[in-house]
Amino acid sequence: MSKAKKQKMNLPNKLTIFRMILIVPFVILLLGNFQQWGWFTAIFSGISEYVDYIALGIFIIASLTDLIDGKIARKYNLVTNFGKFMDPLADKLLVSAAMVALVEMGRIPSWVVIIIISREFIISGFRTIASDNGVVIAASYWGKFKTTFQMIMVCLMIANIEALTVVTSIVMWISLVLTVVSLVDYLWKNKDVMKDTK
Repeated sequence: MSKAKKQKMNLPNKLTIFRMILIVPFVILLLGNFQQWGWFTAIFSGISEYVDYIALGIFIIASLTDLIDGKIARKYNLVTNFGKFMDPLADKLLVSAAMVALVEMGRIPSWVVIIIISREFIISGFRTIASDNGVVIAASYWGKFKTTFQMIMVCLMIANIEALTVVTSIVMWISLVLTVVSLVDYLWKNKDVMKDTK
């Protein structure tokens, strides 16, 4: 086996793949109406009412792998093209899947999710243009803050604790503001990427 193939499945990349795999049970648990599944209730009596918290646990584990894989890759020089592509994709899939599920559950307005997901599409397209021009765009602190608050928002909405309703709303609005601010900051700092060169 070549060195390149061995590097493709290093630890950070395995964590990224693991994060993508976790999306499946996470969404199933979050959206599955297990109260209507007689066999589920019979086998896992008393657990069905806690599926939201189990889903929350899976989401937290998946989110933690995002923090760990990047640090390991940079610390031990295990950065690969596979990781550069799949890591941000796994993040977007995880958060997008969570928010779309939360829309169906009536816990977040659809227009908020549309804005957040639209931002990701715009940035992805922008990165593609930059890559074609040989430009590498580093992640900004605004983007990192945005991601952090989105993760917190999703956790609060999955938990759906009545006493934290106001806090959840505040975090949602902060996430929305950071989504817009990070997009404007990203486009402004890299506006030259859009200029045609001869």
